[in-house]
Amino acid sequence: MNQNTPRALRLHIGIFGRRNVGKSSLLNAITRQQVAIVSELAGTTTDPVEKPMELLPVGPVLFIDTAGIDDSGVVGDLRVAKTRQVFERTDLGIIVSDGEWGAYEESIAAALAERQTPVIVVLNKSDLGAPPEATLARLAELRLPSVRTAAAKRDDPLGDGILDLRHAIVDHAPEDFISNPDIVADLVGPGQMAVLVVPIDKEAPKGRLILPQVQSIRDLLDNDAYCMVVKERELRTALDQLKRPPKLVVTDSQAFLKVAADTPPEVPLTSFSILFSRFKGDLVSQTLGALAIDSLKAGDRVLIAEACAHHPIAEDIGRVKIPRWLTQYVGGKLEFTIVAGRDYPEDLSPFKLIVHCGGCTFNRKEMLNRILKAKAAGVPITNYGLTIAFSLGIFERALQPFPAALAAYVEARREQGGAGRGVGEAAGEATGKAAGKESMARETA
Repeated sequence: MNQNTPRALRLHIGIFGRRNVGKSSLLNAITRQQVAIVSELAGTTTDPVEKPMELLPVGPVLFIDTAGIDDSGVVGDLRVAKTRQVFERTDLGIIVSDGEWGAYEESIAAALAERQTPVIVVLNKSDLGAPPEATLARLAELRLPSVRTAAAKRDDPLGDGILDLRHAIVDHAPEDFISNPDIVADLVGPGQMAVLVVPIDKEAPKGRLILPQVQSIRDLLDNDAYCMVVKERELRTALDQLKRPPKLVVTDSQAFLKVAADTPPEVPLTSFSILFSRFKGDLVSQTLGALAIDSLKAGDRVLIAEACAHHPIAEDIGRVKIPRWLTQYVGGKLEFTIVAGRDYPEDLSPFKLIVHCGGCTFNRKEMLNRILKAKAAGVPITNYGLTIAFSLGIFERALQPFPAALAAYVEARREQGGAGRGVGEAAGEATGKAAGKESMARETA
């Protein structure tokens, strides 16, 4: 990977601490560039400053310099809120201290520990004196690794502790980032074929493919697999021309129904969105979250969450189609709240279901934190592809490539059946939902 690596695929390293402890100086020292403005005045950094770079041997990383956690006042509180948002997408946290360790540092450490985020403590300004023994004792008690630096020191680049910090980042980078999991290649295998179905419609960006499609193609090529890319209208002809069946067909979720009809039942089928549920989130959790669709009733609130803040079109998948399809499936009016980017409600308790996009522009940490937050609130969370497959009645087909998720779904269904519902209630719901499926089928065909 190089400087063109998408930010979502980079190791996100958040730099946190009080004002004027040298966070921005540390970022400049690590990158050897004047990335962030440095001043003796407290509160120079206002919004988070991001710097992508290659940090060997880790690879592509994204450093995020944040405003001081001890900022105050009306504007200061807004800066602190922005800083706390960065917790959600931090893969590795750096807490910078000038030797002092108090309530602010404790709050940062606790927030990162709650998210199971590894932490390195940087005791900066070490050229001005050794850190207090009380600080060192507390770090030992918390079992937090520490590095001493003098980030603003320019005369001895090898003696400022930055090299030690680089080693610490390598040692404490999350294993799942280092292992670099596959998107789709492990489902196909070297020398095998995957067929990718890519509709070219109003939602397809002019002159290029969308990010999940591009990343899937690259993942297959990196792992010595073949791929054929076709539009949904050409799938059946393309499959007929192959000498042997592909190992997998992957489709845009909106074309699920037609692609399922044109793909032989013995060929595994799924969608890009479901692949990204596994790659960026927790497929089993989001699979089980889809079961809540059957429990929705008129008047329930549903949160639709998108990672990117793209300009919506008339038939936008998240803002228009999924709300319409869920309404048809339930047979009554639902209340939808739609959020984009990092605008995400603090209180999830009013919602009966969260339907999230695949999260291709998020790193995995941020997506997992949203799933954990939903679990803590007791709100089921699923994603676009799973929602569409469930509502169309092809859920098990779409989960066929993922044995663990399919087994969890089958077991949950068995337990639901064991719990039982009134015959009249079940029959009434079945009639309404069958009509909803029929309407959705006509629309997606």
